[in-house]
Amino acid sequence: MNALEWRSTIALGSVYALRMVGMFMILPVFALYASTLPGGVTPLEEGFTLGLYGLVQAFLQIPFGIASDRWGRKPVIVIGMLLFALGSFIAGSTHQIGWIMLGRAVQGAGAVSAAVSALVADTTRAEVRTTAMAILGAGMGVSFILAMVLGPVFEGWIGVNGIFHMTGVLALLSIPLVLFVVPNAPPAEKRVANMEAAIADTQLLRLDGGVFLLHLLMAGLFQAAPYAIVRTLGLPVAKHWQVYLPVLIFSIIPVFPLIRWAEKRGKTKPVFMGAVATLGVALLLAAAGYTIAIGLWAAMLVFFVAFNYLEGSLPSMISRRAPASQKGAALGVFSTAQVLGGAIGAPLGGYLYEHGGLTLAFAGPALLTALWLSFAAGQTPVDATHAGPEPARPGA
Repeated sequence: MNALEWRSTIALGSVYALRMVGMFMILPVFALYASTLPGGVTPLEEGFTLGLYGLVQAFLQIPFGIASDRWGRKPVIVIGMLLFALGSFIAGSTHQIGWIMLGRAVQGAGAVSAAVSALVADTTRAEVRTTAMAILGAGMGVSFILAMVLGPVFEGWIGVNGIFHMTGVLALLSIPLVLFVVPNAPPAEKRVANMEAAIADTQLLRLDGGVFLLHLLMAGLFQAAPYAIVRTLGLPVAKHWQVYLPVLIFSIIPVFPLIRWAEKRGKTKPVFMGAVATLGVALLLAAAGYTIAIGLWAAMLVFFVAFNYLEGSLPSMISRRAPASQKGAALGVFSTAQVLGGAIGAPLGGYLYEHGGLTLAFAGPALLTALWLSFAAGQTPVDATHAGPEPARPGA
């Protein structure tokens, strides 16, 4: 990547990270906080409050993506970050569960993932786009791990209300990055949002189905893995980052060389299919070997190597295939499928664990990789020729 492509990718990755680190920090501390709220809060209300953010996101990713096609990426991202900050301040300024729910819903209304991904695509060349998307995905993973470590620490310093307020401040700090650091996208033809075109392309739908299953599998893994870590490694929940952090770091190392090799040799489809199959192998390895420390470590490492590769490849493939005039809409559908996959994967993992223990919780979702391979087999290779006119190289 050239200097401006690096600047765009790092700046937009920072926007993702600033937005999400505060969101993730709530996860390990909210349940205990909610139990202290006046009037009593049921576990159902706790779960609904946490899930409300993703539910609203799922409904609004497509409209925000279409809006970014029509009115531009940066204005839509700024509006989304303002909404996200507003919701954070609402949730942090109350001790009533109903108002916290409202704050979470307003946070979710800042559904900018599709617009951010589209802006990355607008400001990078096709041959480096998968690498740029993988960097965004890796940054999200780092944000998650940092949040798991820092959430309990910051809760002790500033409380959950303080974490909500801090999240709002971080969202506001990301706006100057969008406006003044991220390069402007090269001029493109007038965008006319076309929702029908975004959902009628069967090739795009194969990629949407892929990201749905990818995040379903990931969410299911995080339902089962904490129990396995406690049983096999004897680590309390507060120290699970000691597993996730090295797994994440070592899983990223082979991803970027693999991306470069696959794209240089024209092997993107076989490597893609291999990564999908590897997810299934990793889950089956976890099902068979989670009682042994080395088996659990190996299974998680293999899973996240494949996950990180696919997390970078899928949005890149969507952005290349979708015409410039529907890129935001296509990425909106894609982001909606991503959110819904996570929303379904968590309860599915919990159900499988409840009815079949950890073996079924790991092995059951592995079968879904066979379904993914069945429709991914009809996927045509994606290169720059599918994306319509490429933007001029930033800095050229």
